Amino acid sequence: MPTVDTSLYGLSSEEAAFFKAQIGIDDDEDLKRHILEVQTKAYKIAPYPCIHRYNFLRMNMSRYPVYEHILKLGRERSDAVLLDLGCCFGVDARKAAADGFPAKNIIASDIKNEFLELSHELFRTTPTSYPGCLLPGDVFDPAFLSIAARPNDICSALAIDLSSLKSLNPLHGRISAINATSLFHIFTEDKQLHLARALAGLLSAQPGSVICGSQVGSLEKGMAATVWGPEHRLFVHSPKSWTSLWDGEVFEKGSVKVETELVKHVIRGVEFFTMGWSVVRL
Repeated sequence: MPTVDTSLYGLSSEEAAFFKAQIGIDDDEDLKRHILEVQTKAYKIAPYPCIHRYNFLRMNMSRYPVYEHILKLGRERSDAVLLDLGCCFGVDARKAAADGFPAKNIIASDIKNEFLELSHELFRTTPTSYPGCLLPGDVFDPAFLSIAARPNDICSALAIDLSSLKSLNPLHGRISAINATSLFHIFTEDKQLHLARALAGLLSAQPGSVICGSQVGSLEKGMAATVWGPEHRLFVHSPKSWTSLWDGEVFEKGSVKVETELVKHVIRGVEFFTMGWSVVRL
């Protein structure tokens, strides 16, 4: 991976306002300096493209059509839990908390515990000042997340302190909303199906419970090139194959509503697609 390129840094007016308010830094240059310090540490831990290109700063979930629905779940369900999976620094989780989803009912989880520690550094918080749960773990480790039967009964109110969690397994059938942004396309086709089934086991049976995200997509499922070069190829789904996976393979046919949106991009002459999506229990 290339060295850190500060020329790629940039925040929209909405992003700048959010980070200034959450971090407590009003000056643009001071904010940039602070973010670059955290980015440099993160890039040494794992030189991911999302760190290099500052994608970790994007508030993705708040742009999804189901975002207001997710916030409504947080307001109206006393036991609603939001899981931000593969969260990096947990920016989407922090944004949801700022917009009213109870922070004590939000879990931000990543395989890199160092990223979760840097989340506190980025936002200048502590476990005391920010009550959201930061939970490290590997979603393919059954001790952290096993595949459980899809729940068909509606669980009673959540009776667990999220701050005490060591894995996601105690939450089978109890999570109201799951955000999986830029996560599925990292894995092979078989692992994507495994992860989908594992998340389905976490999702509450209550109508309106939702899993959402975005990832690299394609007009037809299969291997696709990426903007990182011809040697970097990913297995990607099409809207049709992604819908079939959730509605009929992971969940019983007709029990969920799947929505997708495929958007074409061209970067450095390379054409690729991103696919935003949501899966809502009916």
